[in-house]
This record gives sequence, structure tokens and C-alpha cells, in this order.
Amino acid sequence: MSAFSRRNFLHVAAGVAAVGGPLGRALGPIAFAQSLPAPPGLPEPVIPIARRSTVSLVKGESRRKNITEALVRIDQQIAPLLARKKYVVIKPNCVSPNNQLACTHVDALNGILDYLEPRFKGPVVIAESSAGDTLWGYDALKFSRLPGERKSQQIQLVDLNREGKYEPLPLLSHDLRVDRVRLAARLLDPDAFVICSAVFKTHNVCVATLSVKNMVLGAPLHGVKNEHWSDKRKYHTGVRGTNFNMMLTAQKMAPFWGATVIDGFEGMEGNGPGSGTPVASRLAVASTDFIAADRVAAECMGINPLWIAHLQWCWQAGLGQFDIGKIDIRGEKIADVRRPYRLHPDIERELRWIGPLEDVEKPLG
Repeated sequence: MSAFSRRNFLHVAAGVAAVGGPLGRALGPIAFAQSLPAPPGLPEPVIPIARRSTVSLVKGESRRKNITEALVRIDQQIAPLLARKKYVVIKPNCVSPNNQLACTHVDALNGILDYLEPRFKGPVVIAESSAGDTLWGYDALKFSRLPGERKSQQIQLVDLNREGKYEPLPLLSHDLRVDRVRLAARLLDPDAFVICSAVFKTHNVCVATLSVKNMVLGAPLHGVKNEHWSDKRKYHTGVRGTNFNMMLTAQKMAPFWGATVIDGFEGMEGNGPGSGTPVASRLAVASTDFIAADRVAAECMGINPLWIAHLQWCWQAGLGQFDIGKIDIRGEKIADVRRPYRLHPDIERELRWIGPLEDVEKPLG
């Protein structure tokens, strides 16, 4: 993979520092991303992907309808996969349930369920391993109402931490030794059609958190009640280590992924993934290719996708299509709906993976 020269990387760092000061205030919150220099072009894939991918891009004034329509537009890709499964798992993002902006909205789940209702008669499981108490999050986000409101769909809410079933995965530790995490077994069930319900958000380690980030950091388990352990913490190493371990986790999980729908009705910019500010993008993105969906969503957020290490590395590993020239977009044109998001204040540190590795990096996030 080509890399920044030290001179170019320092140019990026200087540009970011300037934007963080008076220039940043002058640019305003949604012009920040456009102020940074562009990194090099696409790296060489290790496992090339020749196939094209399809991504739907919908803009509208109803979150729920946007989500349903985004899935309807790729129904031709979903239907044959869904027909072979015994049940559906919807994986929401409940990272910080005390802040609705940081999490999957119940209307997004209703949009997914509206799509499924005439097409799938099996049970539906909403499953999450929140960083906090998942069941409390379900109540706070009003997910708990769904089983009673939609009885015909046999909805069950599952806390993956309390369920406690897992498969182990070896990762790199911060000091580059082999570590182990426990991934929720339900997200690796061949009988399940797994739907990712993600959100447009900036991030404090990997630039943006979309489909892949929602899946791979939602899978590691943590203790409940008085068990004080969390395998999620094992991902918070240096920025290279975090992104590389995300790619390793995606390799394990991708064979079980069905479809993703990313809710950009009201995204989060700035201090994501938990404490940023809203951006009214009014979009929804959907695909059976999670890498392609994230590429399109990043473009809609005005973020250079080449800054997002784990997406490039997932593409290099053959997990999905990252080349925008091989992605067919149904619906809106990216250029017509792009609205640049202000990035996290730590963006200079997040981009250090592009430059030379000089020492073991300090953890971020």
C-alpha cells in the first residue's frame, strides 16, 4: 500500500491543527472535511473482487419510509438470501442509549420490519451487545414496545451479553501479541439472516462508524452484573491495531451478513460516536455488500473514504466492494445529497495510520 511521505503527513497534521483553531471556526461545522488534503489512491487488493455491488440511496422526509424504500430497492438481492434462512437478526447500534442521536432509532427498526412483514414469516430477533446495559437501552430507546406492537412478526429482544454464547477469535493486542475476544454466537448463526441497522456518525478512532463498525464492535461480549470484563476494550489499541482487528473480526463475521441499512435521516458529526451534534442529511443507504454501503455513506458525509482504514483493508481482504467505479447506485446521486460532516477533534491522530509506523501507538477512544 502506498503511504504518505513524512512531509505530506505533517502537511495533513498542520492542516488539521489549523482547522481546529480560528480557521475551523470560520469554516463552520460541515465544511471541515473538505479542508484536509487528500490521501493517496486505492491500495492493491490482496484478494481482488471483480463483481459489481448494488447500493440504494434514498432521500426523503420520513425516516421510517426511507429505510423501507432503501431495502425495497435492493429486494432482488435480498430475497434469494432471505428465503434460505430460518429467522432474522437485526443488529442495532445502542452505543449510548441515553443519547438517541448516537443510536438506532425505533423508527428505523420499524422501517426494517415494514420491509420484512410481507416478505418473511419467520421470527425476528433484535440482538445487541451494548457497551452498557443492553436491556436498559432497549427500554430507553423504546425497542421494548415492538414485540407487543408487531405480534405477527414474533419479535424477541436479546441481550447478547446475557445470552452469553460466543465463539473465540484471536486478535492482536496493543503490544502486538495474540489476544482473544469472545464474539456473540448469534451473529455467526448460519440459520440467521443478519440485518445491520447502522447510523451515519463520525468516530473517535476510525473516522466514521457505519455498517462494519456497528457489526464488529457490537459482537464482542462483556460481563453482566458483577462481572467486570469487556472484550470490547481489547479493540482500543493504537489506530492501526484497532482498524486491523476490525478487519480480522469482519473476516470472521462477513459470511453471515445478510443486508445493511444505514440511517442518515439525522446523522452525528463532530464528537462521535456518542456526543456529537446532529446533521439533517435525510438519507438512507442499503446494500447486501456492507463495504460498498459504507463507501457510499462516507461519500454522502463528505468524508474521503481513503481515510477509513478498516474499509480499505476489508476490501483488500475480499470482503466487499470498495471501488466506487464498481458500485451501482439506485436512487439519488451522491453529488446531489452530499453534505460534509465535521470530523472528530482527534482526526489528526486518527489519520496517523497513513504515515510511517515509528513506535507502538497509544490507544484511542
